[in-house]
Amino acid sequence: MQLLSTSEDGRIEALAPAKINLALHVTGRRDDGYHLIDTLAVFTEFGDRVTVAPGDADSLAVTGPFSRDLEAEPGNLVERARDLLRGLSGGHDCGPVAITLEKNLPVASGIGGGSSDAAASLRALNSLWSLGCNAGQLAGIGRTLGADVPMCVHVRPLRARGTGEEITFVDGFPPLVMVLANPGIGVPTPAVFKALKEKDNLPLPDFSGAANTQGLIAWLRNTRNDLEAPARSLAPVVGDVLAELRQHRPLAARMSGSGATCFALFDNPETARQAETGLRTAHPDWFVAATTTLPSPGDNDARH
Repeated sequence: MQLLSTSEDGRIEALAPAKINLALHVTGRRDDGYHLIDTLAVFTEFGDRVTVAPGDADSLAVTGPFSRDLEAEPGNLVERARDLLRGLSGGHDCGPVAITLEKNLPVASGIGGGSSDAAASLRALNSLWSLGCNAGQLAGIGRTLGADVPMCVHVRPLRARGTGEEITFVDGFPPLVMVLANPGIGVPTPAVFKALKEKDNLPLPDFSGAANTQGLIAWLRNTRNDLEAPARSLAPVVGDVLAELRQHRPLAARMSGSGATCFALFDNPETARQAETGLRTAHPDWFVAATTTLPSPGDNDARH
């Protein structure tokens, strides 16, 4: 699957994939209030899409099933990414641009939707304006937009520490088949961190990669998501989602990020599709999607 594509009429489309925290430990808190984390994250083929094209004036149109959830949001991260990149362009001709955001991921749901949208916008505009930035440079630019944006720029299996800025890539990561499920609610990240009782936990155990899914599952058994308990205290329905996912006998099930989206890993696409169908039938008001993880690139620059 291409992360970036150009149409014959010059429009550039970028995938903004869901970011899944397979494990997330909170390891401390800085004096300025920022929490320190240690997380292993992957990205899925399912996500939002950002399309950019030259325009008569800057504009942003939001479409897709979750577009209404962004209508009242001032200063969308996509617009902030556009303005930031233009301001740092160093005299390049960065003319007006028409942006369309196809919002397929639920908002404020723990899978990096807004951050991934911003990262996709940086990649697409970098190409449209012929700025020549590599992924590392775009990640540095994106850091001012949010702690998750650099991860979403790279779009590859990675381990992130600190406030998310200390990134280590994980090569040779096995492809994962999963189902995402969200009960239709957003859980405010600040409230989840505030409800977290223990803020000084041990980091993730060493991880140098896994040859197959079973090896990864064995590693995951010694990890957790430290934000799951506080999220469930604020939104008990998260526990219901996990219980429903586990009814389909996955290899593992866990909440991603600060919630409320949960994921379940399966051993093949057919069982994942069956679980997707069962969940949609039982809960037609939930967001449910069967997907697979994106493959690792050959090198760092392949993500822009």
